[in-house]
Amino acid sequence: MSEPLLELRGVTKTFGGVHAVETMDLGLVAGEVHGLLGHNGAGKSTLMKLLSGVHRIDAGEIRLAGAAIELRSPRDAQRHGIEMIYQDLALADNLDSVANLFLGRELRTRLGLLDEGAMERRATELLGDLNPDFHQLREPVGRLSGGQRQMVAIARALLFDARILVMDEPTAALGPAESQNVSALIRRLAERGIAIVLVSHDLHDVFDLSDRITVMKNGRLVATAPRSELDPDRVLELIIAGR
Repeated sequence: MSEPLLELRGVTKTFGGVHAVETMDLGLVAGEVHGLLGHNGAGKSTLMKLLSGVHRIDAGEIRLAGAAIELRSPRDAQRHGIEMIYQDLALADNLDSVANLFLGRELRTRLGLLDEGAMERRATELLGDLNPDFHQLREPVGRLSGGQRQMVAIARALLFDARILVMDEPTAALGPAESQNVSALIRRLAERGIAIVLVSHDLHDVFDLSDRITVMKNGRLVATAPRSELDPDRVLELIIAGR
């Protein structure tokens, strides 16, 4: 296996006396989809927030391309090329795709005015690259389909050179056709060298997309293995029994 692009070593996070994540190890390789599974309360959500800078680790270390880094805020994570795509996508439904892509990071002219032309050109280029059939650039995203909204959220993450995407239930609430479209997009992103953490309760999605699978229980690592060495029954056993 290639050297990890991102590596967690002995990462621990506590809230009061509760160990939400305890001595967790995880390695992400560029160009792989890494499935993360576990029951509610297994520690997946906390781990995602540690990776995205929402929470700071209490112990252990996070390494990027071999160098230790500190993630003290989401901006720190973004600066290191780590982007989080939440299940609710965190889009502003009343704004169009261009405005959502640049929300909080707008381009401006030398006079300090919003550079609408530059933002629209960049949005057209990026969204067209992800889906050449997407033409609703100026439609409020609240009117877009679930799959289109997911694409806008992914495009927003890629706009500023994300190398690592943490995706929470990316196909939840999507119909079969849109799920297939999002799954195909995830594969294309991995082929471009982006490391993807796929957090899902859907075993079918995880086995369909992941190169490796990690199972957590009670904040701890249960197992990590290539998908080819696992089957759904074995993964369910790991999730339930924790061994």
